[in-house]
This record gives sequence, C-alpha cells and structure tokens, in this order.
Amino acid sequence: MKGLSRQQILLFVTVGILAVFVALKAVYDPLTALWAARGKEVRTLQRQIVRGQQLIKAEPDIRAEWEQMRTNTLPNNQSMAMERISERFHFWAQESGVSVNGVTPQWKSDAEDYKTVVCRVDASGTLWMLSRFIYDIESDPLGLKLESVDFNSHDNTGQQLSLGLQVSGLVLNSPE
Repeated sequence: MKGLSRQQILLFVTVGILAVFVALKAVYDPLTALWAARGKEVRTLQRQIVRGQQLIKAEPDIRAEWEQMRTNTLPNNQSMAMERISERFHFWAQESGVSVNGVTPQWKSDAEDYKTVVCRVDASGTLWMLSRFIYDIESDPLGLKLESVDFNSHDNTGQQLSLGLQVSGLVLNSPE
C-alpha cells in the first residue's frame, strides 16, 4: 500500500470537517435550543411557584376582602335592591343637602352569576353640596360604581347646579 496522497488527505480532512459541521447542526444546535427552552420554562415555573406561595400566604386576606365585597352587593331581589338604593340615596342627600329630583333604575342581566342595576340620578344643589354627595356615594361600602357625572349650571353665576349621575350596582346571583 502506498502512502496517502495529498488529495486523499485533503479529502479526509474535508469529509471530517463536514461531518463535524453536520453533527453540530443536526445534534448540538437542537440540543442547545432545547436546553434554552427548558431553562426558560423552569424559570417561568419557578416564578409561578413563588406567586402561588404568595397567594397561599395571602389567602385569609383575600377571602376576607371578598367576603366584605360580597356582603356589600345589592340583594338578589329587585324590590329589596331598589329599596336599599333608595335608602342610601336619601341618606346621602340628607348628609350633603342635595335635592334628589329622580332615580331611574334599569336592570341588566350581564352574566349567569351576576346582574347589574344602572340608575340615572338627577340632583341639584351648590357645587360643595354636589361634590359632597358624590364623595358620599364613592366612599360608601355599598356595591355602587359611578359610571358618569354631568354638571350643568342653572344660573349665570354657577351657584345653582344640576347633577346627572349614572350609577351601577352589583347583584350576585349566587345564594347568600
């Protein structure tokens, strides 16, 4: 057997380099990508575990807050809910000195587990009285939310104002 010629050596080296290149592209790169994806998934799962542990620690506070919110919703009876809303609007009007001219309710069944009652409220008074009225509505624990507020002036000086509110109240359909 003769010694290897220069061309044969170059051919073996080229085939060897090509084999290493193919092995890198076919084996190493996919394994590296898989390893990086697994690392990313492990980091995501670790963050989820930490978040879950935080939620477990905060469970009593979350349950207490939900219970307070649930007890402050409107009753699941239209007449009782409207009575409660009327009582609260009457109380807020007395506290602020506002004249409530009308409350117009409209019931909406938004989902299977809750309903809302949307009330259009018309009131009049001075700016201070109306701002106190709005503050009383917002700070009350009853499950009402101000959707829109409209002010209009009845005189040129702006001393006598009218207020139009759209307020929505939450009614849970679940049994008490």
